[in-house]
Amino acid sequence: MADCIFCRIAAGDIPATIVGRTEDAVAFRDLNPQAPVHILVIPTRHITTMFDADTDLAEVAVGQCIRLAVQVAKREGLEPGGYRLVINTAKDGGQSVFHVHVHLLGGRAMAWPPG
Repeated sequence: MADCIFCRIAAGDIPATIVGRTEDAVAFRDLNPQAPVHILVIPTRHITTMFDADTDLAEVAVGQCIRLAVQVAKREGLEPGGYRLVINTAKDGGQSVFHVHVHLLGGRAMAWPPG
């Protein structure tokens, strides 16, 4: 999608600090980190919200995002302390960029409840 900032990052049209990439997913540092480690992992294919993720192709794309997030968490040294993966969905869920993305948060203890 031409006007989607995350699609443009995945395509390399907008610079980002890329920390991981597969054919199906890209991981990069968040510009407004909410934890010492805050990385966004996005599918390279545009999926607007998790409401749109109930297809076989979207299932694979979101699964690849989770897999890449786990790999990046290991490289970032977040084991064995732990980390949080968050997917915000739609406006009420806190989604601000309408391209599915996983937040990888770590480097400190996380509070509960989160919101």
